[in-house]
Amino acid sequence: MHKKNIALVMGGFSGEHDISIMSGCQVYENLDHEKYNVYKIVVDREGWYGLADDGSRKPVNRDNFTVEGVDRFDLAFIIIHGNPGENGVLQGYFDLLGIPYTTCGFYTSALTFNKGYCNPVVRNFGIVNVAKSKMLYADQPIDTAALLQELSLPLFVKPAAGGSSVATTKVKRAEELMPAIREALTEDKGVLVEEFIQGREFDCGVLRTKEKKYVFPITEIIPTGGHEFFDYAAKYDGFSNEVTPADVDQAISDHIQQVSSQLYDLLDCRGIVRFDYIYDTAKQELFFLEVNTIPGQSAESIVPKQARAMGISTKQLYEMVIQSCLP
Repeated sequence: MHKKNIALVMGGFSGEHDISIMSGCQVYENLDHEKYNVYKIVVDREGWYGLADDGSRKPVNRDNFTVEGVDRFDLAFIIIHGNPGENGVLQGYFDLLGIPYTTCGFYTSALTFNKGYCNPVVRNFGIVNVAKSKMLYADQPIDTAALLQELSLPLFVKPAAGGSSVATTKVKRAEELMPAIREALTEDKGVLVEEFIQGREFDCGVLRTKEKKYVFPITEIIPTGGHEFFDYAAKYDGFSNEVTPADVDQAISDHIQQVSSQLYDLLDCRGIVRFDYIYDTAKQELFFLEVNTIPGQSAESIVPKQARAMGISTKQLYEMVIQSCLP
């Protein structure tokens, strides 16, 4: 049987480059190398290259996405968090070349990657609450006084297109707002300023295969060590407890899974997607936070844990992803 050539595409141009490499190596270890020829492809600002197990590199021909020894890839397994893997840029490139890939299409990727564009769309669906927010842009005047007339402190300030909570700040006082905006602008030219919702954070992964849709058990994120929200350190330096399945009323869990399943369809998602929420315990209302169309896949990442809680091993999970994308 002809072994399919799989390009495992990792790296990228954002602050999540190193996290992407970690995720990519985890996926590499869990793919069936008896069944597939798997090639690690690193996308870097200095150039794209194939990375061999011995650390040697071969340049990628970007005209046709080939490397020496591989005439054609049958599938691109994209594991780049952030630009250009999660924002639709690579998806458009692979569409032009006719190479299938494991993520949402270019339009869904571009829309969901920019929180300021995605939030109004999700709000319009009418199935989940979305916190009040305002988009700001680097090349337009920013009036913090006017902003504070529209939105109530505390606020979250974050890059509109970004992930892993890089350059995200919780602002409690008016004088903290402008420095937080400037920090977010170091990551992206658009900034989302959003009202803070007090509550519990829950995540839910979804994957559709050719046979069925899997809505995974939900996870609760509980920041520890003085971290007030699930920031970069809480995610990657161990300052959070992640409980899967979440210890929460069944009705809340069911509701989060139901909303996630609907959003997956309404946003025309493909591959593994993770939806993040805050449950306002005082109001007993669910608020949508964001969509992650290429969620982390390192050993400690949320979705692989959710799959394992459902009885699906990490190897099975990636095999399901591949089979759902191959013609």
